[in-house]
Amino acid sequence: MAKINDYYQKKQLMEKLSEELAKLEQDQALKGELEFENKVRNLMKEYDKSPKDVLQILGAIDPSIAGAKADTSTGSRPKRPMKTYKNPHTGEVVQTRGGNHKVLNEWRKKHGKETVQSWQQD
Repeated sequence: MAKINDYYQKKQLMEKLSEELAKLEQDQALKGELEFENKVRNLMKEYDKSPKDVLQILGAIDPSIAGAKADTSTGSRPKRPMKTYKNPHTGEVVQTRGGNHKVLNEWRKKHGKETVQSWQQD
């Protein structure tokens, strides 16, 4: 009996969803959006462009769009700024984007963290 109950529940759900879908298909706003989407897809085919290409073009026109995750291959966060440290004792220069640099760590052990931090160039 459980299977027949499950069957009728799913059948009622399908009828309800079918009615909701029919109402949506009559909505003029949705029709306009679907028409726009189809025209954009046709243009993309005509000019052999991918959605990623279109987002790059739109990002060039409106930089606020560039904030959207269009290009995930470059990573999810911006690069850290390059920091330059110059040891006044040896004149040696170290450039790093992170704080875990081998030479910097050696300097910190020898001279102290605050002292090495004061060697940062602007």
